[in-house]
Amino acid sequence: AGMAARVSVLPARRCLFDEPVHIRVAGLRPQQAVTLRASLLDESGELFQSHALYRAGSSGELDLSRSPALGGSYLGVEPMGLLWALQSKTPYKRLAKRNVLTPFCVDLEVYEGHGDMNRLLGKCTHERWFLGEGVKRISVREGRLRATLFLPPGPGPFPGLIDLYGSGGGLVEYRASLLASRGFVTLALAYMSFEDIPAIPEILELSYFEEAVNFLQKQQQVKDTGIGVLGLSKGGELAVSMATFLPGIKAAVSISGSSFNSFVPLRGDGFTIPVHPYDLRRMKISDESGLVDFSDVFDDHTDPATWDCRIPVERSVAKFLFLSGLDDMNWKSDLYCRDAVQRLQQHGREAEFYSYSGAGHLLEPPYLPLCKVSIHRALGMLVYWGGQWRDHAKAQEDAWRRIQAFFWQHL
Repeated sequence: AGMAARVSVLPARRCLFDEPVHIRVAGLRPQQAVTLRASLLDESGELFQSHALYRAGSSGELDLSRSPALGGSYLGVEPMGLLWALQSKTPYKRLAKRNVLTPFCVDLEVYEGHGDMNRLLGKCTHERWFLGEGVKRISVREGRLRATLFLPPGPGPFPGLIDLYGSGGGLVEYRASLLASRGFVTLALAYMSFEDIPAIPEILELSYFEEAVNFLQKQQQVKDTGIGVLGLSKGGELAVSMATFLPGIKAAVSISGSSFNSFVPLRGDGFTIPVHPYDLRRMKISDESGLVDFSDVFDDHTDPATWDCRIPVERSVAKFLFLSGLDDMNWKSDLYCRDAVQRLQQHGREAEFYSYSGAGHLLEPPYLPLCKVSIHRALGMLVYWGGQWRDHAKAQEDAWRRIQAFFWQHL
């Protein structure tokens, strides 16, 4: 009450996290200079904020899908800039959703002028959810499995997906819950650093991942035309391994992954893929901040001495989609993707491959802000992930569309 301006979020004040919205401000003076600020408190109480300077139109309205930002966290016409430019007040924090049953609430505020934010003109709270209407979340502790199953509403049948995150471990649910909200039965699967699973296991068993495939195939709502798997980083590499060795996998997406087995040996039926040789003396630590750049620790993957740790992806009959950022500072994911695609093509297999300039290692669902540096949970070090804000945001939007289209096409 008594506020000069009205902030609205269209089409609705609450939506799924991966949905774009229109942010508008009405009731300003013609050509009025204003500052817009977005604030979000994550579940640990960490504050993320962004701001941008704008000028109202001749009718005293402001529409972020048409008006350019004149300064602040980003420049130009960026309808979703206030979200993808959110940055933590404490450095090196990554915005990630732990509990998908609650939304992230974003406070949108409009202040007078382009200077200090003294006079608040209007505000609203915008809810962004990770779980669509009617999607069920089921905790899975069956056999060895440590997982969470997400079921879209209705009888289906729906395509089934297994979702894997990286070597930081834990049970990460927010991408799986969004995919279920888009019509996929999705199993988020933990394989490192969770409950009774050690932070860095001595060996990873392919049979564990096979158990996940069998579990998913048994679900009544899952189509019987084959399972899809997607993974980020170490998870992308495991997605490729599953598609290579497990017959139930029809389609695999590797995001910033590798075509070599890294860090932990992978044991299958009668074989073990050793670890890609690496030397931690090649990691670069910047003195001031203690940031670690890992991009050079692996031996040269074109050296035949490393080839026994290759994942023989060319044996697979699955369909593949490889996504990588050209500004990935964690490891050379673009080179490793090209290696896999080349081997597939030499054997007459199909693979889609997109690399994004200016995108970093952590390609997440859209509108999650870029995380350039954060603590790697398994290593306990500050790790450099790379990426440029705007390019990374655009890459995430594009990648998300491609991932869904790919699975709808092949499952």
